Amino acid sequence: MAARDEPANDRDPDAAGGGGVQSVDRALQILEIIARDGHAGVSDIADEMGVHKSTVSRLLGSLVSREIVRQNSDRGKYQLGFGILRLASSIPGRLSLVHEARPILESLAERYKETVNLAVLRSSYAVNVDQAMGPSTLATSDWVGSLTPLHATSSGKVLLAALPVEERSKILQEAGLPARTPQTITDRDTLENQLLDVSRNGYAVVHEEFEIGLNAVAVPVYNHFGTVVGAVSISGPAFRFDPENTPGLIQGLQEAGLSISGRMGYTHR
Repeated sequence: MAARDEPANDRDPDAAGGGGVQSVDRALQILEIIARDGHAGVSDIADEMGVHKSTVSRLLGSLVSREIVRQNSDRGKYQLGFGILRLASSIPGRLSLVHEARPILESLAERYKETVNLAVLRSSYAVNVDQAMGPSTLATSDWVGSLTPLHATSSGKVLLAALPVEERSKILQEAGLPARTPQTITDRDTLENQLLDVSRNGYAVVHEEFEIGLNAVAVPVYNHFGTVVGAVSISGPAFRFDPENTPGLIQGLQEAGLSISGRMGYTHR
């Protein structure tokens, strides 16, 4: 959209003492354009917004003064500034993983008719911090607050796979690899190979490793730094729940994990 000359009463709303809401809206549009493109010049922004260059220059000046944007001295274009980081850094501490994940957990439970859990890493365990129950009468176990072994659960394997090698080794040395069922992986090399697959595929599946008759699949949840801060799992009775042979289930769970991550400030690229 080409830039246009604005009427005298609209050309400088801030200077006239009015148009505050309009100016805020325009400033946000400018930030969205710069964030999308990485950098932008006054003319480019004015053309896209359909406003006079003087309006864009004035708003950019205000944003620069607060370090929200900065001007590239080489090309004269504008980029996001460090002031954005100061604002953004205050967000994660106010975000609750449980709160942000809750509606998505409920949606998954309703869609797949099984139990959905949200787990985080605590010491050498995966701790379930929230749960949404499927409608089946068989899905009656309350896992909230439960400490589950990292090596024998889908959530635990997702959390283990995200750790640096040294930290993972320390945890596994302390916790060991005790067998919970005949299906539990108790060999370190086998587990490490499995964790490589988890990292590569973006999900972990267990077949009766934690409890006989129980299968589960989990995916990671990321924070704004791209660090894994949790895992979302779906579990169900082995006689009816086979994640890898349920069309669309793993993809749907991965999309849900990214949705929660997005609520935590993660930008997927």
